[in-house]
Amino acid sequence: MPQTRSIQPAILLLDDGTVYQGKAFGKIGTASGELCFNTGMTGYQEVFTDPSYKGQVLIMNNCYVGNYGVKKDDVESESVKISGLICKNISYNHSRQMADGSIEQFLKDNNLVTIYDVDTRALVSHIRSKGAMNCIISSEILDIDQLKAELAKVPSMEGLALCAEVSTKEPYNIGDPSADIRIAVLDNGVKRNMLKCLSEKGAYLQVFPTDTTFEECEKFKPNAYFISNGPGDPAPLKYAVNTVKKILDASRPMFGICLGHQLLALANDIPTYKMHHGHRGLNHPVKNLATGRCEITTQNHGFAVDPKAIAASATVEITHVNLNDESIEGIRIRNKPAFSVQYHPESTPGPHDSRYLFDDFFNMIKENM
Repeated sequence: MPQTRSIQPAILLLDDGTVYQGKAFGKIGTASGELCFNTGMTGYQEVFTDPSYKGQVLIMNNCYVGNYGVKKDDVESESVKISGLICKNISYNHSRQMADGSIEQFLKDNNLVTIYDVDTRALVSHIRSKGAMNCIISSEILDIDQLKAELAKVPSMEGLALCAEVSTKEPYNIGDPSADIRIAVLDNGVKRNMLKCLSEKGAYLQVFPTDTTFEECEKFKPNAYFISNGPGDPAPLKYAVNTVKKILDASRPMFGICLGHQLLALANDIPTYKMHHGHRGLNHPVKNLATGRCEITTQNHGFAVDPKAIAASATVEITHVNLNDESIEGIRIRNKPAFSVQYHPESTPGPHDSRYLFDDFFNMIKENM
């Protein structure tokens, strides 16, 4: 006989007072954070475990989530990092033979509060019009006034430093210790596939906590530095900006991704700003200005670097631009072996159009050894 499930109601309340009624899934409870949306059609497990989503409630734009289950290898960190999940339809059953289990059990195991049967197209359209805002989901509190009181306690993402909450607490190593290339990785919330892309090219990595000083990293005797992605606002991360400045002063080869891109900009006096609703998905078109080629990219960011400040800079050159809104997607430092991109060339999930950037990084390292 088919299993009988008790469906519980759930409520989504936005900061502007908009209310959506839905059904509960995963953990029964309450979750809050900044509301954002991902336009990807697949890769939900990798997205849920991306540390850059710390502090955010995620709308999955695809109309079905969970239909291929979950697999223990398809994760980007040790646990789910989103604060809550919003879906149109979510599947109790899955058909992929390689799956280890259902999304239902996965969400329960990770204590993730979820609401489904929400008109996500209308909700995404609302966010695209009004901009990113905080929200609260609950399947245990159904009183709107009580939810408003709880939502008022949620801090704004602007000015919020979250890297320390997702970074490693102790250094660790990946790869062959006898490798010719040694890379120091500053973990602001690094995704596992970034480390895989680096180590599979023959590098020996030491991954350091986000607040590690340049002097401490230098004890590893690295040939280069990799500055990872991460959550929150880059502007408060003065310690990380200082470390990046010292890496530049030492002329060490450096590659930054996402938050690492923003930190490289800040280290060169290029300010960042909070975007209206951010870029998150697997289908963002980016143009490489050096080659003229376009690539479809994986993205996850709510902050960006100031294009006017870069245009006025004598040391920073724009290398990539977003073809949807012309925001800055890549920069290079003219007098230093350092470059960065705002998007995710490790592409989990997503297309592999941008994997060449890891080759560019290794070629730069070899030129400077």
